[in-house]
Amino acid sequence: MSLPALLTQHIARRPQRIALLQHVAEQGSITRAAKAAGISYKAAWDAIDELNNLASQPLVERSTGGRGGGGARLSAEGERVLRLYQRLQALQAQLLEAAEETSDLDLLGRLMLRTSARNQLQGQITALRREGRHDRISLALGGGLQIEALITPGSTEGLELSLGSTVVALLKAGWVRLLGAQEEAEHGSNCLATRVEEVLPAEDDACEVRLALGNGQTLCAFAETDWLACQGIRPGSELRAQFHPANVLLGVPV
Repeated sequence: MSLPALLTQHIARRPQRIALLQHVAEQGSITRAAKAAGISYKAAWDAIDELNNLASQPLVERSTGGRGGGGARLSAEGERVLRLYQRLQALQAQLLEAAEETSDLDLLGRLMLRTSARNQLQGQITALRREGRHDRISLALGGGLQIEALITPGSTEGLELSLGSTVVALLKAGWVRLLGAQEEAEHGSNCLATRVEEVLPAEDDACEVRLALGNGQTLCAFAETDWLACQGIRPGSELRAQFHPANVLLGVPV
């Protein structure tokens, strides 16, 4: 099975995140891997979440033990990706030597943009239909999970989307709403069953909530501290995450 094109491009332009896999393999824990990489524990998990979401299956497997505890190791797919990264390092050195001018590298940097969206989920288009002034795109995320996005027909054409296309769904953490046990999901919105992995303090009496999906991908959302306390939310709690299809942005390899 070939490595997904989106993950391959990510390796090429974000090598420091792939290098984190090497630290995980050597250290056996996220805490020690983060220290070895010179980054925070949170930054390490953000990087690993993004890689796991872009891969066809998780690259890092985490054992129980709570924040800062337990252990972590590379999955078989993670080991394969690490080997690919090491080969790409050698190729990158050759490409840098072959670049005619420094401006060539600047141009490539502009063509491969990074995004501020915390949530990046890889999916495959399973349905595409026109609804008034929008196209409704159905995406299979794997593991039986599916979400929908609403984009303009012009965007559909510009991205050259069709059935079977592989895309990345981009979603800001602030657009994800967590639902309490007695709350009903809004009609027409995406609603996914999740499990709370971690709750981290944020700002203005809010917390960042890291959520695990059933297929190994993750979501990040924000919630008020008082609401989380009232609902009794803690790591291991089951929650539903809701977001409107119009808030789902789509990206494709360039």
